[in-house]
Amino acid sequence: MANFSKSNVPQFSVDVYQNEYLHEGGREVNAIITVSATGGGTIGSAVGAPHLYTAGQGPDAAVAIMVDCSGSMDYPPTKMRGARDATAAAIDALRDGVHFAVIGGTHIAKEVYPGNGRLAIADTATRDQAKQALRKLSAGGGTAIGTWLRLADRLLSSAEVSIRHGILLTDGRNEHESPEDLKAALDSCAGRFTCDARGVGTDWEVKEVTGIASALLGTADIVADPAALSADFTQMMETAMGKEVADVSLRLWTPVGTAIKFVKQVAPTVEELTDRRTEAGPRAGDYPTGSWGDESRDYHVCVEVPSAEVGREMLAARVSLVIPQGDGSVQNLGAQGLVRAVWTDDMAASTSINPQVAHYTGQAELAQVIQQGLDLRKSGDVDGATAKLGRAVQLASASGNADTAKLLAKVVDVVDAAAGTVRLKARVAEADEMTLETRSTKTVRVKK
Repeated sequence: MANFSKSNVPQFSVDVYQNEYLHEGGREVNAIITVSATGGGTIGSAVGAPHLYTAGQGPDAAVAIMVDCSGSMDYPPTKMRGARDATAAAIDALRDGVHFAVIGGTHIAKEVYPGNGRLAIADTATRDQAKQALRKLSAGGGTAIGTWLRLADRLLSSAEVSIRHGILLTDGRNEHESPEDLKAALDSCAGRFTCDARGVGTDWEVKEVTGIASALLGTADIVADPAALSADFTQMMETAMGKEVADVSLRLWTPVGTAIKFVKQVAPTVEELTDRRTEAGPRAGDYPTGSWGDESRDYHVCVEVPSAEVGREMLAARVSLVIPQGDGSVQNLGAQGLVRAVWTDDMAASTSINPQVAHYTGQAELAQVIQQGLDLRKSGDVDGATAKLGRAVQLASASGNADTAKLLAKVVDVVDAAAGTVRLKARVAEADEMTLETRSTKTVRVKK
């Protein structure tokens, strides 16, 4: 893993939002950790705009684009045409100097460009060559996504770069390998590169696509209309080009007698990180957060502390940001936050819920009840689905999550949003249901 000079690393900061007061005997401390990275480069600006790199180096990134070429991509033919156009648009968004490859995926994985186990280096000539090679993309065969990911990993690992990223497009279910094979591929790729996953049309499995993105710390979304693929691929690539620091971990140190109950990202999406902990020395653990550019994310940390008497104070956890190095050392990014516990007999203080904690607890519940409601709807449990999706409408309304509220309104008729009173729609477009499920983990940030 490369070290980063201050010339190209965003400055990281950590802010802690919590109510540190506990009643006598209280043992659970909740905090929202806001991590921000600013000043590293020109994220989100036009392709070709100035960008900051380590002195003497070009862009420190490699990207593999994986395109579904299974037989179903020809039904309708607009899917294959849309995939070619979108891949061309993503190639146009590559910065000069970035290593890249295009992979065609069926029941096997094929190198479309440049071939021979290599990566190309983006410039005017290679971008043109890659777009010419897209003519080779034709539909035929099955779907075995794990093989695509393993080829992407082999190609990306051949480059001496810090940022390794994949973009994966599929239109169908992973029918030509077992779920165990896909999981094994994801396990082997996790921590080696990040990956955004997209489903085009409505014949793919939401949980497969979102599971790929979750395992590889990327984003997932539906593109129901193939005509919208080019804009989506351009945006994904521009975001990838804005990443400047890879493999950042949230390190939590806790004193003797305390334990981390859970860690989850809660903005911009809900992502469970608890089981991804890597031990990092006595009483410390690292939680992976992936690659960063100029951006801000929120994490919910829950710590169990020893019971104590009124008047006692303690440090419940110390938060820092690190980049693990290949030799076992770490690069500390210099940002730190403290989570505290103070025991009091002031009932007003100890029972007050911090607004940030309350907001994101609601957002995490919102994501959960949407998933539960849709699963119950698919199984035919009308009453159960109505109750869960009604609660989702109530939470979306209370938190100001307007985008999710709009998606819910396509699945249920809202009678009273504040009360969560809804009726299931008799007919729901498949694309609307899949969009709600795919985007259920997207959150709105609390107004601080």
